[in-house]
Amino acid sequence: MLAMDQGVVEDWLSEFKTLPDSAVSTYAASLKEKGSLVPALYKVIRENYSDLLEPVCHQLFEFYRSGEPQLQRFTLQFLPELLWSLLSVSAARDPHTSGCIEALLLGIYNLEIVDKDGQSKVLSFTVPSLSKPSVYHEPSAIGSIALTEGALANHGLSKVVYSGPHLQRETFTAQNRFEVLTFLLLCYNASLSYMIPTSLQSLCQLSSRVCICGYPRQQMRRYKGISTRLTVTSEFLVQLITGIHYAFCNGEVELGSKALDDVLYRAQLELFPEALLVGNAIKSSLHSAAVKSNNKEGARSIQVEITPTSSRISRNAVTSLSIRGHRWKRHESQEVSVDSEAALGGVAIPEISVTGVSGERMANGDSLRQRPDGRTGPDGDIMTTTSEVSLDPRGHDSGTRGQEVRRQKSVRRLVENEGSGSASTGRSQY
Repeated sequence: MLAMDQGVVEDWLSEFKTLPDSAVSTYAASLKEKGSLVPALYKVIRENYSDLLEPVCHQLFEFYRSGEPQLQRFTLQFLPELLWSLLSVSAARDPHTSGCIEALLLGIYNLEIVDKDGQSKVLSFTVPSLSKPSVYHEPSAIGSIALTEGALANHGLSKVVYSGPHLQRETFTAQNRFEVLTFLLLCYNASLSYMIPTSLQSLCQLSSRVCICGYPRQQMRRYKGISTRLTVTSEFLVQLITGIHYAFCNGEVELGSKALDDVLYRAQLELFPEALLVGNAIKSSLHSAAVKSNNKEGARSIQVEITPTSSRISRNAVTSLSIRGHRWKRHESQEVSVDSEAALGGVAIPEISVTGVSGERMANGDSLRQRPDGRTGPDGDIMTTTSEVSLDPRGHDSGTRGQEVRRQKSVRRLVENEGSGSASTGRSQY
């Protein structure tokens, strides 16, 4: 750590101690103007053996205990880095270097699980109803389902999920470690819109490291930190995915994409259904919808697509009705072919298609084809009557050669019939 960074941290530690209570709000607003303070504090947290680590953790806890929202957010922005320091030290089995970090995290947890009167909090969440509009759907686009959901909502059957009350914790154990860390990530995600880009980057790095350490993907990511596998829970990964989604949509596209892939990789290995469901849903939405802004200084938001009220079904779309109509047309064409064969005395005349042109065959081998003036008749003859012709789209592609072949065939059969002395059946008499 550089001497300049150390001086910045020491000045920050001394300022708050002599600050009167009336000036806390003004002091909290002025922290944003100290651009060199946050990077210096990150360096202190990353150095587990730094002499400034313990006073820094104590100062951050005092910020959070003050109740000032801006000071609490200032402390929360270092939460991902604090979590990684705790987990990495725990994996290295060196608990003596993480005592101050454990005390800070437990202090924040114990403050958050109680209200101002010291009573345990019970967090509640109402499951969204399809009968009420949201940024994800419109009830009018659902149809009759909205009526059923609306009837249930009117009877007060909305489902509410409760979390809590949570127990006070005095120390970290193998049983309660991720219960506490998951709750802390929940508090962090509640203030995501206030987090600076450095904090979002730290969250993505935490997610990747926790999920790949000790697995083959660590070599692919070229991470040379600890190689011990870290135990995780499904709830912990879900909270990580929530933060990653926000980071991805607010400038951290590359880090967010890698972190999401690493979390899904670990969720597949552990067979965590909740993490797989949320992660794959977010990944699918990110592939189908482009991120409109990569500006890190822009508005904090998550891109969503509102379902339009108008139907998106095209008129030319293939539906069951169009398929049924197509089958009817094909069936009618087959019936017409059978009737024509019966009219010819049951004699089946083979159809030889040289040019790919299809049409009704007459007894002498001529075919009925459409003329430019709208009339139909055999090749080479002029008829005053009209007949229905089964048009094949391929017939429009025939050229002069195809017409010549049909003309020669018609003349040849006419000569044969005249030589035998029999009149051609179905021919027009001049």
